[in-house]
Amino acid sequence: MHALKTCLLIIDKINEWVARLVSWAIILIIGSTVYEVIMRYVFSAPTQWSFEFNYLVHGVYFLLLGAFTLATRGHVNVDIFYARFSPRRKAIIDLFTAPLFFFFISMMLIFGGQFALNSVAYRETLSSAWAPPIYPVKLIIPLAAGMLILQGSAKFIRDLHTALTGREDAL
Repeated sequence: MHALKTCLLIIDKINEWVARLVSWAIILIIGSTVYEVIMRYVFSAPTQWSFEFNYLVHGVYFLLLGAFTLATRGHVNVDIFYARFSPRRKAIIDLFTAPLFFFFISMMLIFGGQFALNSVAYRETLSSAWAPPIYPVKLIIPLAAGMLILQGSAKFIRDLHTALTGREDAL
């Protein structure tokens, strides 16, 4: 049981570390947006790169924060009923919905991986004047899916434990 707790804790800590690192990207997004607004409205010289830069950084930001959001139960629930349930009942419901989660994330891993590999093979760029490479961002898709599968597995194990024992704090 100690090894399982350690493994689950490592998954949580990795996702927390990635989230802390990636959360700094918001500074880049804010900075480039402020720069664009100043250039556009003060100097009448809009940038060619700001929108696409924000587009790419936002993509990485949201993809890599998904697993941390799952770990902290930040995803949307239908709380009208769910919030009133006991921890055991919540865990049972989550166990029944887990196959949908794993199916969707597995498809994200498989097809996102193929999508990313095709992008790398063609050294894909955005079709604009700036034309930044987009394949590094697309490589984040299978990485984020892998992180979600790990965090989803940790959640599944914890939900299974809660459903069987009624205690949610043990794992």
